[in-house]
Amino acid sequence: MPKNHYEILGLTRDATAEQIKKAYRKLARKYHPDVSKEPDAEARMQELNVAYDTLSNETKKAEYDFELDHPQGSQQFNPNAGFGGFEDAFRNAQGGQQAHDFSGFEDLFGRFGSGFGGSNYQYQRQNSTRHKGEDQHARLEVDLEVGFHGTTQTITLQIPTLNAYGEAEIQRKTLEVKIPKGMKEGQQIRLSGQGQSGIQGGENGDLYIEIYYKDTETTRIEGVDVYHQLNISPWEAALGQSITAALPNGRTLQIQIPKNAKTGQQLRLKDQGIPAKTAGHLYLILNIVQPPAQSEQEQQAYQAFAEAFPHFKPRQS
Repeated sequence: MPKNHYEILGLTRDATAEQIKKAYRKLARKYHPDVSKEPDAEARMQELNVAYDTLSNETKKAEYDFELDHPQGSQQFNPNAGFGGFEDAFRNAQGGQQAHDFSGFEDLFGRFGSGFGGSNYQYQRQNSTRHKGEDQHARLEVDLEVGFHGTTQTITLQIPTLNAYGEAEIQRKTLEVKIPKGMKEGQQIRLSGQGQSGIQGGENGDLYIEIYYKDTETTRIEGVDVYHQLNISPWEAALGQSITAALPNGRTLQIQIPKNAKTGQQLRLKDQGIPAKTAGHLYLILNIVQPPAQSEQEQQAYQAFAEAFPHFKPRQS
């Protein structure tokens, strides 16, 4: 039995809107074809998009939940039932006659009236007014340097939409996205008319792209603040020396290390974070790196160091 939309997102029926959103974001980050190494990434991403498109919309979710609760009676009322639903309805109306009693789909369409444009005939008639397409949301991870300098990036997205028969399908779309410098993590870029296609000639929805920055082993971003690990030597920490450091924003500065600095201690550089309207700060997190003692001379240096601190007890509480 195929998975339902809740199972695809790893959720239960009582999941909240926020839980649905979080689950989708987590899985989309794993399976997006542009970044994923999973062999079935594209197929999984299509499943995720269709599942999220349904469960994130209150009306669609209510209809889907009804179908799950009434599996035997939902097909004839399902606007996405496809040609099979109309074949079954036609057989019932004709007292059980089989499909060979009419000549193909063109004959079938004629029996339902002229102007039939797909399997979703009754749905189309009841919804003949124009409707704007739904807005869509995508997440884009970029390198931290984009936050400082901006860029234009080509992206390929998979947008859930409806085909001519009212069935859900995935539309691949390649776009050029201009990302200005100073974007706060989680901030959105709005692309007008690039969302889901409108219904009955209505306007297309908009596409909102949320910008996130890639964390590295030494750097993480929170909002517009940047946290960067700065490696220093034991003597630079103990003596409080001035060092030259390359910063994540591309600048090189002289940094004064406090005397007797400790690993984990933070130095704040005001307004050196992401240059948003209100600039963030850059926090340098000190990390004392012990040099290895490989040569005899280096081992002797550590021995002399130990003799110079006879009262130092590192395991005392």
